[in-house]
Amino acid sequence: MLEEVRTRRAAAIAVVALIPVAGVALFVGMHQVGRSELRAQLGAQVTDILEKSTPTEHHEHGHEFGEQAGRVVCAVDPFGYDPADATTMAQVKWVYARHMCAITGPGTGWAMSVRASGPIAVRLGDPPLVRVPTPGAGYPERVRQVIPERYHEEAFGEFADDDAIEAARRRFALVAAR
Repeated sequence: MLEEVRTRRAAAIAVVALIPVAGVALFVGMHQVGRSELRAQLGAQVTDILEKSTPTEHHEHGHEFGEQAGRVVCAVDPFGYDPADATTMAQVKWVYARHMCAITGPGTGWAMSVRASGPIAVRLGDPPLVRVPTPGAGYPERVRQVIPERYHEEAFGEFADDDAIEAARRRFALVAAR
């Protein structure tokens, strides 16, 4: 009988001790889901901004699409934002992302399209401001001027969101078919 009481008491203590650990794990998990959802929303917002930009505005962003007069289709992979502790779209002022934009043209498929890609900084607002480091000699330094230091590693990293690229390819095919 005494042994059974001790066993139950030990089990109760273990459960009580694990409650804070479980709570922290749940909070961290929910926070990560929240951050992931926020990044998805920001990716969609920046994609919309880039795709609604005119070819002239893309030229001002540093994109050179040549003489093609088509529609711009983009994939965006956000890797950061400011303020860094934002939890909602309304709180975000700047989005830092990798992007890939392609322009449709007669008889041009995704694989042969003229594309521009790399890190960008987008200030959300009306109107939004898109900052793209210009290519050429000194490019890494210009990236560092546009992207905050805490995101430099991600800015020089690979495009990580294959789903965003695949969605852009599908949109490109639909637009090119029209």
